[in-house]
Amino acid sequence: MTVLTSPTRVRVARNGTLVLGGGFAGGCVARRLGRAGATIVNPTNFMLYTPLLPEAAAGSVEPRHVVVPLRAMCPHADLLLGSAVALDPERRVVAVESEAGRFAVAYTDLVIALGAVTRMPAVPGLEEHALRLKDLSDAIRLRNHVLRQIELADAAPDSAPRRLTFVFAGAGFAGVETLAELQELADGALRRHPRLAGVQPRWVLVDHSPRILGQVPERLARSAARTLTRRGVEILNGTALASVRRGAAVLSDGSRLETETVVWTAGIEPNPLAAALGLPVDDRGRVPVDATLRVAGMEHVWALGDCAAVPNEATPGELDPATCQHALRQARRLARNLTGTPRPYGYKTRGQMATLGRRHGIAVLGRVPVAGLPGWLVARAYHLVQLPLRARRVRVMADWLAAALFRRDVAELTLARPVPAGGAA
Repeated sequence: MTVLTSPTRVRVARNGTLVLGGGFAGGCVARRLGRAGATIVNPTNFMLYTPLLPEAAAGSVEPRHVVVPLRAMCPHADLLLGSAVALDPERRVVAVESEAGRFAVAYTDLVIALGAVTRMPAVPGLEEHALRLKDLSDAIRLRNHVLRQIELADAAPDSAPRRLTFVFAGAGFAGVETLAELQELADGALRRHPRLAGVQPRWVLVDHSPRILGQVPERLARSAARTLTRRGVEILNGTALASVRRGAAVLSDGSRLETETVVWTAGIEPNPLAAALGLPVDDRGRVPVDATLRVAGMEHVWALGDCAAVPNEATPGELDPATCQHALRQARRLARNLTGTPRPYGYKTRGQMATLGRRHGIAVLGRVPVAGLPGWLVARAYHLVQLPLRARRVRVMADWLAAALFRRDVAELTLARPVPAGGAA
């Protein structure tokens, strides 16, 4: 139990339900509770639809359109911007730090939906020099970086081999989709650089696993690998990132890649805030729950999503993977459990999919594998169905249509004030 200090303001969670985290899992629980309502504690006022982050980074989707305002998504929920800093399960009170001050929020039922953070292993230089893709600012930063490297290569063509080498560590869904989308962005941008005519960017995908996309059937993974290889992507399986420094990446086989771009997409880990709040966690930092999603050994406390170790009645002996698909089904069951008699959670995966850019994708529908244009269409249709709010779906469809009809926009997106050419304000 974490000891609470005296708060400045006291609040009671709406309908007695307090949801920590406004991501896909937490936001969907609050939305499913409907008019009963809940109180959401989240650092931002939006839910991020992470499967579309690669497309937001590459410009085929406007970045604002992959976020959904929580107040629109959950119109009957209260939103408190801030972060939980302490939990007293005996008094059923959570302390929340906010820019508006410190709050003590009383609850009847507490939902832990804190999500995950990027897993950053102790690879020398990784934290300092690698880019990542976990939130919207990461996507914008990655986009700006790739476009900036092309511009700098144009200014100094002798630096092009280093600046136009892009290394991605992690060949799961995030790594493969992000590489494919950014390769399409870079190819479009390079058409506007006649000084770089004939220069071929180098795209390198590094992963310690024996094949890419280990979550999908081997047949589809091979299809994806062939597609990427045809586009010039170097796939280095059985190889890991050993160190990163400015201007170079060193691999576990001793080879050195001269590059200004290393993107880390090799996994996530549960949000450490769960352990900091005194909740029970397993050896991987996940909150263990029973079949009804109740936290082990705690009354009136529930957990789901990427921060929880969720057993699945439909797959005995296995825990749910950290995917939006499973988080949504967990949220549906938990909302019912909060408003009625708790029942066990069970869901059988309906499919997996990945887009590979250039109207190509892979998908598994039940046991049926689909690749190429049909796979790409299935993946996009799935995202449209899962994206909350009709207005957001229409905006994303409009973005896709514009991307199909026109060249990619190659303007950087930055909040930094540019330095005037003459150096004066």
